[in-house]
Amino acid sequence: MTDSEIPDRPDLNETGIINTGSNRADANSPRDTPDAQEEKANVPQENDTTLTFGNEFGAQLAALEGEVSAEEQEAIAALPSGSALLIVRRGPTAGARFLLDADVTTAGRHPEADIFLDDVTVSRRHAQFLRHGTSFEVKDLGSLNGTYLNGERVATQALGDRSEVQVGKFRLTFYASRVDLATAAGK
Repeated sequence: MTDSEIPDRPDLNETGIINTGSNRADANSPRDTPDAQEEKANVPQENDTTLTFGNEFGAQLAALEGEVSAEEQEAIAALPSGSALLIVRRGPTAGARFLLDADVTTAGRHPEADIFLDDVTVSRRHAQFLRHGTSFEVKDLGSLNGTYLNGERVATQALGDRSEVQVGKFRLTFYASRVDLATAAGK
């Protein structure tokens, strides 16, 4: 193809190669000077497919993988003796944290529950978390869908560190106070 045979098309450069999107040379645009290149780098392109995820997404992803985020590690490490933490790993409120620092903590769909889990799979008064000194147990309150500990339906069961409690579609991981774990390990 000779120069005289190249059709008059703005999407073709002088060698007959098609230019697309942001690569197209415009007769009115400045040449690629360093300043122009920097300016182009700071302007999002039409065909940019880059996705940006926030910290909340990272926390949810870590929860799905069973990992503990740095922020969650700090919260767990700061637990005083006689307390524990429940972190929602799956369910509508994934990433939510609930402090267990009372002798009785109620979980359910009732708005006055200590741990409010708003979903039809959760009974109004679904389960209780009971503290006995520095140990905890979960007790089902006759819920329709039951309460599960590490995949097994339970009526009442002691909780161990990193146990998974399922209440309806919510899966919560139990973390005991590190002070209490260290004391128990030293006995």
